[in-house]
Amino acid sequence: VGICEYYWLEPANAFEPFQDYDVGLIALAFLQGSFAYGGWNFLNYVTEELVDPYVNLPRAIFISIPLVTFVYVFANIAYVTAMSPQELLASNAVAVTFGEKLLGVMSWIMPISVALSTFGGVNGSLFTSSRLFFAGAREGHLPSLLAMIHVKRCTPIPALLFTCISTLLMLCTSDMYTLINYVGFINYLFYGVTVAGQIVLRVKQPDMYRPIKISLVWPVIYLLFWAFLLIFSLYSEPVVCGIGLAIMLTGVPVYFLGVYWDNKPQCFNTFVGKLNTMMFKDVLSLTITSLYYV
Repeated sequence: VGICEYYWLEPANAFEPFQDYDVGLIALAFLQGSFAYGGWNFLNYVTEELVDPYVNLPRAIFISIPLVTFVYVFANIAYVTAMSPQELLASNAVAVTFGEKLLGVMSWIMPISVALSTFGGVNGSLFTSSRLFFAGAREGHLPSLLAMIHVKRCTPIPALLFTCISTLLMLCTSDMYTLINYVGFINYLFYGVTVAGQIVLRVKQPDMYRPIKISLVWPVIYLLFWAFLLIFSLYSEPVVCGIGLAIMLTGVPVYFLGVYWDNKPQCFNTFVGKLNTMMFKDVLSLTITSLYYV
């Protein structure tokens, strides 16, 4: 910021519109921008592996969110001082273009830094997201194979492999922004439902033991923002958000078939058991092969 210009930071220029204002596009911009801040919820997936989670979980969130927000905001301010909005929109990698304009022969630092940041994000996502499938299988909502862990290292290897397969399926689309809209819309839909569930539980079961408890004002504020984000994102990109919603709804018949239906015939349970056994053999073979090559 110190070696660049302040033209695009001046209020008269910073809020100069390049197209007509549209509430749907503003909501979509929030949806895509919030993707960069999506790691705040990952730590909640691994509370069983935290030391003293009732103390360390809130502490980690209170420290990490302001710190990451501070770094991201000032990084974007630095980009704006060195590049015009037109250059930002035209660049496929803003950080790389920023480095080429300012760092000269040291511009190679930026792509390496971006790659390291990406690997760090992927590592955190793999470590935490696989625990979702593990917990779901343990509760009986997914095949029991996904609830298996390594005997010595306690790593949910089947859940990790399932995460890998589902991630590869997401790469079928080459449009990164469409993928972010898919994932962002579905993620925020579940975030809102989860937060609403906390409010319902607070009302219906006020005496429940809650080691971590906050004022209801914050969930209500979040839900108002959540409603604005989803409604106007759906208005702005009905096809993309609609497809994402349809993909999510494909899990409803699976839930009713596998979880809600209690009195299943014996042949159905036998089929599921054989399917789990077959998948277990495949996972075991794949694990042994990967360990051999490592």
